[in-house]
Amino acid sequence: MNTTLPADLEPYQRTPTFTEETVPPGLLRDHSTKRGTWGVIRMEAGKLRYVVTDPRRPPSERILALDTPPGIVEPTVLHHVEPLGPVRFHVEFYRRADRG
Repeated sequence: MNTTLPADLEPYQRTPTFTEETVPPGLLRDHSTKRGTWGVIRMEAGKLRYVVTDPRRPPSERILALDTPPGIVEPTVLHHVEPLGPVRFHVEFYRRADRG
């Protein structure tokens, strides 16, 4: 599981803050970002299980919290999240600067 973003990326979008009650159902089942789009899962409160299920990667999971590094989502890699009790988090999206 990747834990850092490539250096040549720039942020371009951010989701609203989600809670255990408002997290979109699509994030709770396997999904991926588009080619060239990286995600960063930023915790605001609580804990979130981040699971990578893509067959191109070894199965892996991490518990994200305020005191852990953020979750890094690689382009096109299948993954999902699971709130572990009350939680608040958002996702920032990054892409290469030359994409305009």
